[in-house]
Amino acid sequence: MPGPKPLAISLNDVERQGLELLVSSLYYRTAKVIRARIVLLAAIGKNNREIANELDVSLDTARLWRQRWLDLAARFLWTI
Repeated sequence: MPGPKPLAISLNDVERQGLELLVSSLYYRTAKVIRARIVLLAAIGKNNREIANELDVSLDTARLWRQRWLDLAARFLWTI
């Protein structure tokens, strides 16, 4: 039985370009690149299970970084 649908991530052009730049850069550590890929895949509508399978990470890792991005975005909106 499928679980609840994960919260959607919406990226603006600047966020998307920054994450794509990070993913394509050779200067960043692998963990940071994986986190950026998780957010990018979530933004195109993939669920946590699909992200975990595609990136070969645990379901908890995909879930964690989706939620951290959403938490960060929510905190930023409160400061505006």
